[in-house]
Amino acid sequence: MELEQIHHVAIISSNYERSKHFYVDLLGLTVIHETYRAERDSYKLDLRIGKTEQQIELFSFPNPPLRVNQPEARGLRHLAFVVPNMEQSVKELESKGIAVEPVRIDPITGDQYTFFADPDGLPLELVKHAK
Repeated sequence: MELEQIHHVAIISSNYERSKHFYVDLLGLTVIHETYRAERDSYKLDLRIGKTEQQIELFSFPNPPLRVNQPEARGLRHLAFVVPNMEQSVKELESKGIAVEPVRIDPITGDQYTFFADPDGLPLELVKHAK
């Protein structure tokens, strides 16, 4: 099997409108398609990441159960985005009221990285390659 790239990451939100605002208005992802599924009382929002074919599928469901939110728990640990300019990206997030951890350097790759969270506390990471 030859896997070429990640197609999408699916996220279930506790508050669809709040999460839609975060990913579209604050992070700037592009809406591809939004669907309301009445039989499930659920939204599905397909979001394009940058100019790639990679996507986030943002879902809403009535009363989704909580997930353990510890960095070393099973399941998705975090979602990372590559950025061209770390300092500018951090300043933009902070100007929108999003708390960002201090930027660190990966001792193996030399890449810059930092973390912030979505409205449900999902850890998100920014990465700037060292080149």
